[in-house]
Order: sequence, then C-alpha cells, then structure tokens
Amino acid sequence: MKKGLILILFFVIIQSIAQEHFTGINTSKRNGLLNGNLNPAELANMDLKFDISILNTSVNFSNNKLTFNDLLKGENLENKFFTGSEAANVRIDGIILGPGLAYKRGSWAFGLTSVANIKANLINIDVALGDAIQNGNLSNIISSNSIYSIENQRINATTWGEINLSSARKIIEIGNHRLSGGFTIKLLFPGAYANFSADNLKGTIVNTLGNLELTNATANVNLAYSGILGKDFNQNGNFSDFFSQGINGIGTDFGLTYTLKKTDSNEYKFNAGLSVRNFGSMTFKSDSNTSINYNLNVQNGESLDLNQFENVTSLEQLEGILSEPQNAQYFQKTKSSQNFKVKLPTTLNLYADYNIWNKWYISGSIMQKIVDDSKFNFATTQNTYTLTPKFSTKLVDVYAPQTINEISGYSSGLGFRLSGFFIGSSSIVTALLNNSKQADVYIGARIGL
Repeated sequence: MKKGLILILFFVIIQSIAQEHFTGINTSKRNGLLNGNLNPAELANMDLKFDISILNTSVNFSNNKLTFNDLLKGENLENKFFTGSEAANVRIDGIILGPGLAYKRGSWAFGLTSVANIKANLINIDVALGDAIQNGNLSNIISSNSIYSIENQRINATTWGEINLSSARKIIEIGNHRLSGGFTIKLLFPGAYANFSADNLKGTIVNTLGNLELTNATANVNLAYSGILGKDFNQNGNFSDFFSQGINGIGTDFGLTYTLKKTDSNEYKFNAGLSVRNFGSMTFKSDSNTSINYNLNVQNGESLDLNQFENVTSLEQLEGILSEPQNAQYFQKTKSSQNFKVKLPTTLNLYADYNIWNKWYISGSIMQKIVDDSKFNFATTQNTYTLTPKFSTKLVDVYAPQTINEISGYSSGLGFRLSGFFIGSSSIVTALLNNSKQADVYIGARIGL
C-alpha cells in the first residue's frame, strides 16, 4: 500500500524539501524587520530610518528517522521511516516574508509586513501501524500486528497568510542601559487546512496474502479539511492562496528587549530579549469545509478493509469512503461542523547576544512552545535551542549556528550576510559531514536607508 494514508503527507514533505527560521541572521547587528519578526521590540533598536524587505524565505525539514544521506539516496525511504520502536515524526515548516517596510522616528518605530506560512507534519505515528500498512509483512503468508498507542497520531498541514502591523518604542534609557517594548497585530488569512488524526488507537492489523484488515479496534478520529488541501494533497498553490479566505482571525506578538551599550559608541555590548509569538487563532470558513469527529469501533470478529484506502489522494475522497455503508457502521459520527477554528503555534522566545571581543559575538536562543500541539485544532511547532558564534559588523555577518530541536536533535550550520543580502542554513555542516536528520535553507534581500 505505497500510497496508504499514513504515507501521503510523507511523500508531499519529501517533494517539498528544498523551528526556528532565519537562525543566526535574526539577531544580526543589521537590525530591522527580520529581528522584529523574532521580537517586535527590536524595531525600536534599529539604527536605520527605513528597512525595506524585498523577499525573505526559509524552509526547514526535520524528522527523527531518516538521515540526510538517506534522502539523497532515496532508497527504501518508507521502510526506513517505520523502523525501531520510537513513534515517527516529521516537521516541514516554511515561511515567506514578502514586501514589508519598517520606519523609525525618534523613540518610536513602526512596521508593516506580509507573511505566508506553510506547516506540514506527521506526528507520533505508530511505527507498527505504518509498517503494517506499508509492507503488510508480505514475507509472511498470514501475519498480524497489534497496535496500542495512547498518542494522538496526526497527518496535518496548514497554510495561512498574515498582514502584520508592528509598533515599538524605547521605554526608558538611563546611561548605557536601554529598555524597549513592542507588539504586533496580525491580521490572519486562512488558506488551506488538512487534518486526519487517530487518538488512543488500539487494534490488530491482519494480513492475509496481502489483504489487510483492522479488527478489534477503537479510536477517536478527526477528519477536517479546507481549501486546496482537502481536494488534493499534491496541490501546493501559490502566494495568493495563502490569503484566499479573507481576514478570519487575529494574532499577536509582544516582547521586551534590554540593551547595554558600549561607553564609546552606539554599538551594544549586550542585547537580550523576551517575546511571546503567535498568540491567537483563525477560523476556516468555506462552503467546501468539513470537520467531523468519529468514534471508531470494530468489534472482535468484525473487520475493516484497509485495502480500500490504497489509492486515496485527498481527505474529501477519504470522507466519501468512510460514509459508505460498509464503513459507516465502524465510524460513528459524534460531531460535525462546516467552520472550524485552528489555534496558532504559540511560542515563548528568549535570546541574548554578547560582544566577546572586537567584532566577535556569541548569541543563544530558546524557542519553547507553550501549547499542546498534539491536539487536532493546533498548528504545530517544536522546541529549539541554538548557540551561535559569529563575526558581525554593520556591513558583514558570518555565523555558525549550533542547534538542537526536539525532533531531529543536533545540527550545525553556516550563514553569511553582505549588507542587505543573506543566505544560510542551520544544518548544512552536519548534513554534508554527518548523518543529520534536518535540512534547511534560508535566503533574503533587504534595503536599508
């Protein structure tokens, strides 16, 4: 069943491979909209009067099963993905910072940015379930696999756009000490959403000469979709699709920064910040929307045919299969609605940047999620911890982020900035020299006046 439901999003993720975005560059001395994306209070620390964003984009891929070498070879990816005993996880996270403008006047600074977000995930997938569906233990004529998972297993993807209005101000400045604050109001434009989850799944998959059946099974199941992701998993859309449903949500970012300036210049010896990002939610409203909760119950002696899901390419098609009489008896609807709300991936961000000597700096950051994104109505994120040594001037940055995240573990990267242009990756070094389970890249261009 090489196009079984468990694998559909996985293939989309592999095709999309080109978390914290813009690691290293988002704490650059060349302060502006990128720094403000991490913490809106940073806009008050701009040395420039204007910062104009042309286009900045970042794509992160991480998983806990496949190495970078595995992805390059492309051999038996499905089999390798469902090995071991640890639940399988994949995260792909993309962001596009479109045209934007920041303006500073006196103690105040203001920003206007456009943002497109992409998130797609496999979350806590039971490897026994995935292996049974993928391979069916075809080396055996008759076999069975017992599934017992208390996790909420999810196949999930979300796209949305934002128009962000930011304001920041220097709150107090005494001698070399400065405290600034800022906030961002996000106008949210839901784009597309897809979620298929099975919470607390228990059951047995029986293989008889390649025919797979689920028996003696129970689970709480959610199926929800909106926009292009409901009709075809392979539809990636374009920039305009991220704003397709109009303004249907509000989000906020807010934060503080503390700066210790050097006594003989306007440059800083130490800069630190705290921010809460992505607090809010958006409502998907469309005539084609569907959100259904099911109670799966297959008694011992009964069986659900899994082969019928082999060629499913959309959640809309899946919904039709579940409603067929032979399947509806096992999937009892407990709740159904057309419009549904999805909460943003709220995070707490802490960071500090210290001038060691001359133009050499070291920065550290923590991105900690403060929501339970295993629930079906949350867009997802992951905890990330980064230490970045760098050489930094107003014209040039060279930096080497060292990152640990909860899915793929440790990665080492390299980045470079020349004036407003930058390019980098937080995993390129380990991807090329070791068996990294993360791959990412970011690039952008800005104009400062």
